[in-house]
Amino acid sequence: MTHMSLAHYLQLVDRCWRSQDGVIIANLISLRHDHATSKSLQIEKPESMVERFLTPPFDEIVIYHLKCLYCISNKNYLEAYQQQSLLTQCLTKIIQSQKEENWSLPVMYSVCLDLRLLAQSAEKDRIGVSEKPGEILEKAAECLMGCFRVCAADNRSSEEDTKRIGMLALVNQLFKVYFRINKLHLCKPLIRAIESSPFKESFSLSQQITYRYFVGRKAMFDSDYKMADQCLTYAFENCHKLSKKNKRLILIYLVPVKMLLGYIPSKQVLEKYDIVQFWELVRAVCQGNLKLFDEIMETHETFFIKCGIYLIVEKLKIIAYRNLFRKVYLILNTHQIPVEALQAALVYLGQIDVDLDETECIVANLIYEGKIKGYISRQHRKVVVSKQNPFPPLTSLS
Repeated sequence: MTHMSLAHYLQLVDRCWRSQDGVIIANLISLRHDHATSKSLQIEKPESMVERFLTPPFDEIVIYHLKCLYCISNKNYLEAYQQQSLLTQCLTKIIQSQKEENWSLPVMYSVCLDLRLLAQSAEKDRIGVSEKPGEILEKAAECLMGCFRVCAADNRSSEEDTKRIGMLALVNQLFKVYFRINKLHLCKPLIRAIESSPFKESFSLSQQITYRYFVGRKAMFDSDYKMADQCLTYAFENCHKLSKKNKRLILIYLVPVKMLLGYIPSKQVLEKYDIVQFWELVRAVCQGNLKLFDEIMETHETFFIKCGIYLIVEKLKIIAYRNLFRKVYLILNTHQIPVEALQAALVYLGQIDVDLDETECIVANLIYEGKIKGYISRQHRKVVVSKQNPFPPLTSLS
């Protein structure tokens, strides 16, 4: 396949197009297939040759594909992206015209994946150029959205015929773009479309895992930790056991979500997936050791920022405060805890800039979040906690 002649390639494409073999066509116009490395297919101006073998409208698709291969061979990723964009728009029109068929969905999946990957490569090439960051990916998302609309507009009810069965694959590609350019608000209508789809349970497991992974991450950033836990747990439990890299990626977001909900991950799991940074964090949070917590945040700052979870992990500090104040309560053995005692514990653990007012504010947040049952007596500068279960187990919080 890597040494295929142009004539042989075009004959094969024509035969598969006529037989409506979407899976093979998807390979034959994929930038990730073996044929893409064949020098005989990397042609700057393939129009005349292609038109001898193929009829409209598919001849246009192949012309754009061959031009794209030529641009990639010359490492001109921006022009390659432009050709792939034209190819995607052309394919969208073809799929839209196929009123009673959906055999070309595998072709659409392949073309859209290549478009997103090329857009990412073109973005890297544009670093330092006047075009604003993310602009190429935004344009790619517009093309992807065009395909999504065609699929969503198909009102046929049969799972075998409808194009709506292709919606989730496109949504996942769009998610990957929106997360990369930090436009998570654009995910909301897509989630709504999938959740209301009558084919929600019919999508492939791999697509559902990817979908739940991104929905879980969005829920995490929206502070909807129960939804994040539900989605990320589904993704982790259903991800193939041999896909260790993907399971690790899911855990990087699932672990802080679980901890925010009061669940403690096992050291064995964290070691298995090479995210032991979280075990040090677990120790600091459980001990209420704010000094250790700050040291860990500083030590692993690069890791947390690179993963996009720094601010989420920082929120675990409130649980460390709760556990520290519980220790003070147990030591003093009183339901009327002086704010000065809590402040002294904070200062002892390195929070030297925290005054009495700030200490009260931390306690007020813990009470508001239900992590402490009680109230603050400002007149006496004391925290009056409930005589029954003043520090509720975190896992029981609503």
